[in-house]
Amino acid sequence: MTDFVRIAAWNVNSLKVRLPHVLRWLQDQEKKKQPIDALCLQELKLTDDKYPHKELEDAGYLSLAAGQKTYNGVAIIVRKAALAPIASDTATSFLKPIRNIPNYEDDQQRILAATIPFAGMQPMRLISAYFPNGQSPDSDKFQYKLGWLNALQTWLTDELQQNQRLALLGDFNIAPADEDVHDPKAWEGQNLVSPPEREAFQELIKLGLTDSFRIFEQAPKTFSWWDYRMMGFRRNAGMRIDHILLSEPLKEQCNASIVDKGPRAWEQPSDHAPVVATISKS
Repeated sequence: MTDFVRIAAWNVNSLKVRLPHVLRWLQDQEKKKQPIDALCLQELKLTDDKYPHKELEDAGYLSLAAGQKTYNGVAIIVRKAALAPIASDTATSFLKPIRNIPNYEDDQQRILAATIPFAGMQPMRLISAYFPNGQSPDSDKFQYKLGWLNALQTWLTDELQQNQRLALLGDFNIAPADEDVHDPKAWEGQNLVSPPEREAFQELIKLGLTDSFRIFEQAPKTFSWWDYRMMGFRRNAGMRIDHILLSEPLKEQCNASIVDKGPRAWEQPSDHAPVVATISKS
């Protein structure tokens, strides 16, 4: 048993297409003796009945999923070996599950939350989140995004009162600062970087959450998403829009937070890279 837990988020842009990548990445981390104990996925783009529970379980992982045909969809994948003995099966691994934001009517599957009883530490509340894109500040989709963000903040206020050890992981579709954008001037005022979106991100921080990536000194121009077009990844023309926000107790135990760009260079990759935070058990 390790003395830390590694939690991660990855927008896979179709789990049907990217399942081999997910399995490969998880296996690679195991070989490095830095296993991923919980992985929050976004943009599954498949229905619950198509979710690859068996393939993941055969690889040593249990899953909770909220799928949707063609669009959206989120999941939480947990390494069986990282769980407390009492939580060795699916029924006891994912406690107090919540699908979508309570009291917010929405057909889009964007939120999945569960409390995970990891071995050797107090349980951790994980929320896999796929924030709306918003399209452009003058669109109806942008207004939906702002409404969704407001509902998320209201719900998280209650969640944090009930769960002191909470992590919000996923594709936020928000680059919180200019340093998270390859060319801030070119993107000024646009979707993903607009003042209302950045203000909403800061409202989440004000709830008592911390951007784990910014706890540590990081290399400049570190991004988590690169457009498929115009050789975005090769030119490192990206943005950091995938985040792991931690409540105060988890922040105090966090000793690393990284973007793993490796899978973005694989054949037929997602346009996002996994982001990972390491949480000490003591």
